Parts: sequence; C-alpha cells; structure tokens
Amino acid sequence: MILFGAAGESDSFRQQGYKNGSQMPLYLKGMGLDAFEYQCGRGVRVSEKSALPIRQQAQQQGIVYSLHAPYYISMSSLEEEKRLNSVDYILQSARAIRLLGGRRIIFHSGSCGKQSREAALEKAMDTMARMVEAVDREGFGDLTLCPETMGKVGQLGTLEEVLALCSVDKRITPCIDFGHLNARTQGGCADKAAMAALLDKMADALQDDRASHFHAHFSMIEYTAGGEKRHLTFADGRSFGPDYEPLLELLYQRGLEPVIICESAGTQAEDAAAMKGYYQQLQGG
Repeated sequence: MILFGAAGESDSFRQQGYKNGSQMPLYLKGMGLDAFEYQCGRGVRVSEKSALPIRQQAQQQGIVYSLHAPYYISMSSLEEEKRLNSVDYILQSARAIRLLGGRRIIFHSGSCGKQSREAALEKAMDTMARMVEAVDREGFGDLTLCPETMGKVGQLGTLEEVLALCSVDKRITPCIDFGHLNARTQGGCADKAAMAALLDKMADALQDDRASHFHAHFSMIEYTAGGEKRHLTFADGRSFGPDYEPLLELLYQRGLEPVIICESAGTQAEDAAAMKGYYQQLQGG
C-alpha cells in the first residue's frame, strides 16, 4: 500500500483553526492522507511530553510518522568533528522518532566542498557506517535510515551516491526526491522514461524489498544551472516539473509501495491529496 503524506505544516493547517502539533494527525486524516514527515531541520526539539499526544493521535488516526533530521548534517566534511557531530544528530533524531512512534529518519548527506565527489563519498560512506553502529549500540536498530537525493549540483546526493550509501547496510533505505533529481539534472527526471530508468537503477542496485518500499519526496522545483532554487506548488510548478502522473502510473504498473511525502511550498497537504486522488483513479476506486 502506498502512503501519501506531507512534510511540515501546510498553510491551511492554521487557516482551518488547528493550533498545535498534536492536532496534525486529525488534520491529515481530514485531508485523506496517511503520513507525515516531522521537520527537525533546524534542530531536534522533541520532548516526551510533547511527543505523547502526537503519538496517541497518530495511532488513532492511522497516520505514519517519519522525521527529517537536521539540515546541518555533514557526512563528508573535511573536519572529523563535524562528521562525528552528524552521527550524534542521527541519534538525536532516532530518540525523537521513537517518541513519536515512527521508524524512518530522513537526512541530507552534505556538500562536496573543496574535495572531489569521490573523496566526499568515501568520507560519507565511513560516516554512514558509524551511524549504523551508533544506532545499533543505542538500541535503535529497528529504525530505518534514509539518505536523501539532493537538488543542488554541489551537494552529495546523486541517485548513484545515495545508492552507494545504502550499500553500507541492508537496512538503509533511499529517500528518492524526484524534484531534487529533476532540478540537479536540469529537467532530466521529468518524463516517464526517465523515471522508469531511475526505478530500474534503484532495483538493480538494491536487489531487495527496499526498491519497492522506499521513501520518496515529491514537489515541483524551480531550478537554475546550479540545480534547485526553490520549491513550488503544483499550481505554479508545471513549467519546471516533474509531473506526478507518470510516476504514479509507474508505481501502479509495477506494484511498488513507497511512502510519498509532498514538499510543496505551503500546499503540501493539498498536493499530496491530489497525488493520492490520481493514484486512486488508476486503481479504479
């Protein structure tokens, strides 16, 4: 079963009168959605007291939570201290998503900086191994680490690089951000053939269930020569893409069942609902 959800608060959350995070599952249920990605990009600030009502409501409403780890994770930094700090940020995220009742932690790998992509990836692979060791040691081995494909050319996070990180451990599952990949390739992930090739490459690299139950981000993103510039809404992003219909058709035809989180700019819940509605049309429901 594909799960459709949103990342962070849509503008309509407050407009509809909701006031705090514990009400998010009820809002999402009302929007017909199944999932939510809790945003900790600027730091993990989740206490047991704040998480308990969220977890209870998520369970009651059937909303599956994931968590986006801090943006300042830098797995490939030339400074070892920053790489070690990145391991700690993953542990902080693991404690938070455990409190929220979810299992998936999504994170960025960082930038290449002044080193080659090959050197940056080598450092990131070592950091990835340390992250796995740390979550196992701290009792979080049942959680799923999801490195994300990135939208800017200078960032570590091509499809191939993310799949390489997933090779560190069989539990590591890719977060495929289709908008990011489209942006960094100047529209190279916009049509059905390109998306099919992407899914094929992932299946060939992983050779297991992760290729069917991967994590995904989807939004339409404006881009420049350097890649991602800004996230758009489905209403104003068609000129940049990617369109969601070809992807959903492929997922339906192949029987794939990812979690798809929409990251549109302010209309993420509405746009996620549009995707779910189109998928239900494919199912004939």
